[in-house]
Amino acid sequence: MSGRWGATGLWLALLLFPLAASFSGSALFLQDIGATVLLTAIGACAWNVVGGYAGQVSVGHAIFFGTGAYASLAVYTLWQLPPVAGLPLAVGLAMLIAALIGLPTFRLQGHYFSMATLAVAELIRLLVSNWDMLGAAIGIQGPATPRGWWDIVYRSPVPYYYIDLAVLAALLAATRRMTRSRFGFYLRAIRSGERAARSLGVPVRRIKLLALMFSAGFAAVAGALYALKVGFVNPESGLGILVSVQMIITAALGGAGSLYGPLVGAIILVPLQSVSNTWFGGSGSGLTYILYGGIIMLLARYEPGGLAEWWHRRLAPRLKRTPAESEHVRSAA
Repeated sequence: MSGRWGATGLWLALLLFPLAASFSGSALFLQDIGATVLLTAIGACAWNVVGGYAGQVSVGHAIFFGTGAYASLAVYTLWQLPPVAGLPLAVGLAMLIAALIGLPTFRLQGHYFSMATLAVAELIRLLVSNWDMLGAAIGIQGPATPRGWWDIVYRSPVPYYYIDLAVLAALLAATRRMTRSRFGFYLRAIRSGERAARSLGVPVRRIKLLALMFSAGFAAVAGALYALKVGFVNPESGLGILVSVQMIITAALGGAGSLYGPLVGAIILVPLQSVSNTWFGGSGSGLTYILYGGIIMLLARYEPGGLAEWWHRRLAPRLKRTPAESEHVRSAA
């Protein structure tokens, strides 16, 4: 019951955040941070399907994120269509790429699989960087001014915030349903041990491939939402290694393999990154690498399971104790 009330409170806070931020002197900045938090959470939740539940640590999810971003803006650049019209193309293309990548790379396991996905991601980034139709190294841009409501171009970050919130809710609902199905049990069995899962009759390669395709589709949605909000994408912002690393760190910080872990990680990581960039000046990738590296070291040393495991293992049992039990524990200590 406490978990249900906690989730209800979280969603209520997310719904009311733009209204609460409007009373601040830096309302636009806070609302933009809120939209970025939700967008980051969408990408991390998409990675969490294959990296958290199935235990297949992909370092190449920038491929699918970039596919969504480029497809959305390419339909405008090439055919003058609204960027949102590229969303179905982005999802379908990302799932196709995931199938083509997954068939050979899922023959590998552990860090060999991670290295393979990283190599493919860098290869695609270099390919796009030299592809003139997609703007090469310069990138492509969406509509600067809206031709109509269908272009989804707003001055305020609030509409983007609620669009991202709706997509995040749909993704979490789909993930929750997946984890309670046979498919979700198969994923957890694969994470526990592929050889044991295979011996129990789990079609390991097919399940991993389906998980990667599902994950790629939602990562493409995250990329499309990013392109709609920013209105621009280049090989570094859409396909750079930091895109993949941010998904991994966000999910790992909140708790990979848990439903709300990526959202909690985004709520902590994005404001922390914004504050650090404000304090030290600029928003260069060097400072971001230092921040991410520090988080990896802390997680590896103190809590590999992220904040979700810390909550369930340490804090939640204390909250469930009665006053008499707490007094007994203190006296025993």
